[in-house]
Amino acid sequence: MLLPVNATFAAVLAVLLAVAATVVAVARLRPPRDTVTAGVRAAVQLAAVSFVIGWVVRAVPLLLAFLLLMYAVAVRTAGRRVTPNGTWWWAAVPIAAGVVPVVAALLLTGLVPVKGIALIPVTGILIGGALTATVLGGRRALDELATRHGEVEAGLALGLLERDARLEVAREAAADALLPGLDQTRTVGLVTLPGAFVGMLLGGAAPLEAGAVQLFVLVGLMAVQAVAVAAVLELIARGKLHREELRERPPG
Repeated sequence: MLLPVNATFAAVLAVLLAVAATVVAVARLRPPRDTVTAGVRAAVQLAAVSFVIGWVVRAVPLLLAFLLLMYAVAVRTAGRRVTPNGTWWWAAVPIAAGVVPVVAALLLTGLVPVKGIALIPVTGILIGGALTATVLGGRRALDELATRHGEVEAGLALGLLERDARLEVAREAAADALLPGLDQTRTVGLVTLPGAFVGMLLGGAAPLEAGAVQLFVLVGLMAVQAVAVAAVLELIARGKLHREELRERPPG
C-alpha cells in the first residue's frame, strides 16, 4: 500500500488542510470555511465511494445509476458555479455533449469494457474534465460580457445578430478554459506524471502500457473539454445560460 491509512495519515491530512485554510484566510482569497468544507467533504465522499464502487460493479444497472449520479452532481456543481439563477441546469448540455460521444466511442470500439472497474474511473475523469472546462469557460465568458457590455451594444448597432455580437466578445475569454488541459498534455512526462500513469505503475503494469493509458486519457480529455467549452459558449451567446445582466435584452 502506498499510503497506510492510520492515525499518522489522518494527522498529516489535518495539518495540510489547516495550512491551506490558514493561507487562504491570511491572504484573503476566500472564506477559510470553504477550504475546510471541501477537505472534509472529500474525505467523507471518497470513503463512501470506496465502499459503493465495490457494490455497483457487480451489476450493469447499478453501474449506470452510479454514472448518472456522477453526471448529476457534476451538472449541479458546474451550473451553480457559472450562475446563481435558474438557468444553471443548462450546464447539463456541455457536460453531456463532451462526455457521452467519447464514452460511447470507447465502449463501441471495445477499448473500455462495460465493467465498473474500468468504466467508472475513465468516465469520472472525463466528467471531471468537462465540469472544469464548463465552469472556467462559462464564468470567463459571462465575466467578459459583463465587463465589455458596451462592445456588444456596438456590435448590435453595426447590424450583428445578438448571438454573433456576444460571441465576438466572449469567445477568446472562454477559450482560456482549454489552457490547463493543453498545458497538462504538452508537459506530461516532463513536468508531471498524472494519476492514471502512476496508478497503473503502482498496480504492476508495464511502463509502456501505463503510458498508453495515460495518453488515451489526455487525448480524450482534450476532446471532451473542447466540446464542453464550445457548447457552453454557444449557450451563453444565445442567452440560454446567463446572469441577470444578460436579461436586459431578449436573447437573439
